[in-house]
Amino acid sequence: EQRRPAAERNDIWSMDFVADELADGRRFRTLTVIDLFTRECLAIDAGQSLGGHDVAATLERLRFERGLPQRIYCDNGTEFVSAAMDRWAYTNQVILDFSRRGTPTDNATIESLNGRFREECLNVHWFASLEDAEQKIDAFRWDYNENHPHRALKGLSPNEYARRATTTAVDSPS
Repeated sequence: EQRRPAAERNDIWSMDFVADELADGRRFRTLTVIDLFTRECLAIDAGQSLGGHDVAATLERLRFERGLPQRIYCDNGTEFVSAAMDRWAYTNQVILDFSRRGTPTDNATIESLNGRFREECLNVHWFASLEDAEQKIDAFRWDYNENHPHRALKGLSPNEYARRATTTAVDSPS
């Protein structure tokens, strides 16, 4: 069954994990979250180990920053199917829409973001510490949202598309 496309800002988000390591060899993970309508990268949170409580905390922060989505696409990772995430989704009336096992195409937009993130940030930098990684990752996220045009957005960056979509929605008669 084909997943429906996002119809407006905060309709559908998608989230996934990307792993990397610090210069000293210690592993860390990042949680990436994207709005599927505007293509805005809402968060890339890094930590030595990120579990369901960490995912819920990121989503709770985003709830205060921009509101809630109707649904979130994610894979069947233990962090996403955890009791903490189930409780967060239930409390906030957000549908967690899990991918079919072995089908990354179910979540193609976040996979594309993660590929660009790996290519343009993780593979380019050495990270001296988790704090160093967070600073470089945040700079990547800002640049991605401000300066990366998308074909799906008619050549606009995610932030420019979001600004225009918001303006159009405000200006259009109901």
